[in-house]
Amino acid sequence: MSFLHEALIFLTAAVVSVPIFKRLGLGSVLGYLVAGVVIGPWGVKLITDVENILHFSELGVVLLLFLIGLELRPSRLWELRRTVFGLGGAQVLGTGVLLAGVGVALGLPMATAIIAGLGLSLSSTAFALQLLTEKNELTTEHGQAAFGILLFQDLAVIPLLALLPFLGEPLAEATSHSDWSSAVRVVGVLAAVVIGGRYVLRPVLRSVASLHSQELFTATALLVVVGTALLMAQVGLSMALGAFLAGVLLADSEYRHELEADIEPFKGLLLGLFFIAVGMSVNLGLLASGPVRVGLMVLGLVLIKALVLFGLGFRVFKSQEPSLSLAVSISQGGEFAFVLFGLAVGFRVMERELSELLVVVVSMSMAVTPLLFAFYDKAIRPRLRRSEKKRAFDVSPEEDHPVIIAGLGRVGQVVARLLRARRIGFTALDINAEHIQFINKFGNTHVYYGDASRLDLLRAARVDKARVFVLAIDDVEASVRTAETVRQHFPHVTVFARARNRQHAYRLLSLGVTHIMRETFAGSLELTGDVLQALGLTFSESKSSVERFRQHDEELLLSTYKHQGDVEKLAQMALQARKELEELFDKDAREKSL
Repeated sequence: MSFLHEALIFLTAAVVSVPIFKRLGLGSVLGYLVAGVVIGPWGVKLITDVENILHFSELGVVLLLFLIGLELRPSRLWELRRTVFGLGGAQVLGTGVLLAGVGVALGLPMATAIIAGLGLSLSSTAFALQLLTEKNELTTEHGQAAFGILLFQDLAVIPLLALLPFLGEPLAEATSHSDWSSAVRVVGVLAAVVIGGRYVLRPVLRSVASLHSQELFTATALLVVVGTALLMAQVGLSMALGAFLAGVLLADSEYRHELEADIEPFKGLLLGLFFIAVGMSVNLGLLASGPVRVGLMVLGLVLIKALVLFGLGFRVFKSQEPSLSLAVSISQGGEFAFVLFGLAVGFRVMERELSELLVVVVSMSMAVTPLLFAFYDKAIRPRLRRSEKKRAFDVSPEEDHPVIIAGLGRVGQVVARLLRARRIGFTALDINAEHIQFINKFGNTHVYYGDASRLDLLRAARVDKARVFVLAIDDVEASVRTAETVRQHFPHVTVFARARNRQHAYRLLSLGVTHIMRETFAGSLELTGDVLQALGLTFSESKSSVERFRQHDEELLLSTYKHQGDVEKLAQMALQARKELEELFDKDAREKSL
């Protein structure tokens, strides 16, 4: 079957199943899983090459972790260290010990029970983060705790892989390199990623951005993510962990929002493909041969993990609602179990039959998670929230600035400087890479690279959370495109726009933008006031004349807007307005002389 035929099948399955499950309130993840089961080798067998598709679709998880990394500045990651190593370490160790104990009690050898327990203690980063993102809960306290635990689990992959040779019979390939050389390579790669991300990537992105080629910038972004992930994989580290680290290193860069907007579509498609591949890999034959056994194992896994997570959460939050939300979010098994149990068979730590059974249990626990989350969200959480007073710090306000400034030229810089002086948070966007580099040298503010007329970029910059949008873009066409996008998709945001001239103002008015400042109008009025004073008028007289003219001209702008295409009508209205203005000044002069 050709690539296009397979792509058609995957896209059709996603387009049909996901809307149905979202309308049922079960989320897109379960829709992807069911679609995978239907088209896979245990369904209608439209696609049978599950393993290769699963490997390819893991790129979706890699891109997801890169985007998560972009959201976390290094300083913020340092603040999460207690969550990552404290909560994360306690969760993996506590759940692993309990599950290993259950395995020993059921008659498993100690080595097998240890690997099974630790492997099942890991949760699905892709499932959990996707569910939390869909519910807009990634920035809540339980969302941040879940993310910290998941990050530790990615780190725990390294010692788990190192543990296998000691528990079983090492493969020839696994013993060809000494532990010391492997450790040196790991440290060297980590150092290269950190140094390269800090000192090499930004100049490269700046050079690419200066070419003003959107396709090339997108290709460069994908190259950064895929290259970092593969470099990490070469030394035995998690690809997702490498992509996350690359994202963190670029979180402070001016290209952060543009990278996020470029990567997001690829992440969404590949992550959906990953969920479909997981659904395809579920061994329904094994499930059908022992449904009660599999069901009890899934229930036991989810229950044990949920109890450990609830206990840890309650110790931190001192509240039931966020603790139970944490438990429900990451109580499933994780995709890394597929890899770990497969290697355990190779090292003769685990029998193949047990490995296949545990893979089915993990897959079913993933499928149960959206259902469990939906039940909890509708039946249990509302009661908990009524009984507990909601905390003021449930949602982190970080990055949700009230003001977005598009275009940091002469006008935008003045707005930004005054807002900064008043300690009012804002996010600034500009398309000129050289301009951004110049501004950042002076440390006045931090500007992000990107075309503000792109909807995906505006969403990445969180315009939906802002109250004011300052449209200070110099280019007329880009300004109009941006105004159109903001007015259409974020109607609640008040737009204050800079207009180059009267025609530019007309186009903005047609889009519903009413707060308009014509670029040279205010400065011209101020200059005219100085001229009048130099000619002998008092400050009060010149100010009154300037204000009278400003008010009259703004009224004229609104009245002529309806006839902007009729040149003769505009000329007639301009002549009439000039006469009216002269009469107003004559009237003021007569009143003053009385």
